[in-house]
Amino acid sequence: MNIEMSYLLLAFATVLAPMAQGQSTPPQPKITGVLTILSPKPGVTAEQVMKIMPAEIRATVPLYLDGKIQQWYMRGDGRGVIFIMNCQDVAEARSLIESLPLSQANLVDEQFIPVGPLLPLGMLLRDSSTSK
Repeated sequence: MNIEMSYLLLAFATVLAPMAQGQSTPPQPKITGVLTILSPKPGVTAEQVMKIMPAEIRATVPLYLDGKIQQWYMRGDGRGVIFIMNCQDVAEARSLIESLPLSQANLVDEQFIPVGPLLPLGMLLRDSSTSK
């Protein structure tokens, strides 16, 4: 079995295991971060973004140095950035991002996705302790 298939099965296990145990909804993961995607709004030009970029960088670097931005990436298609943020909820991440110059200038679309530990890994631990 290849790695992609293993991850897919693990993801399905997150949803299906609670149903097999008679629960109607899967348990919610503990939120440990927020995946944040920023992309230029339709119609925004590179010139508009570049005009504000020096101020954006000056405002973003302190978030990294303070540990609020854990990782940052350029999108592979060149259409924005992705931050993995050390925030406990979307509200905290949104507050930080909306304080940045590109957001204040209303030039970017923002997506916030809360993330946490992969719950099915706990199932693997339970299964290994009962099989001993």
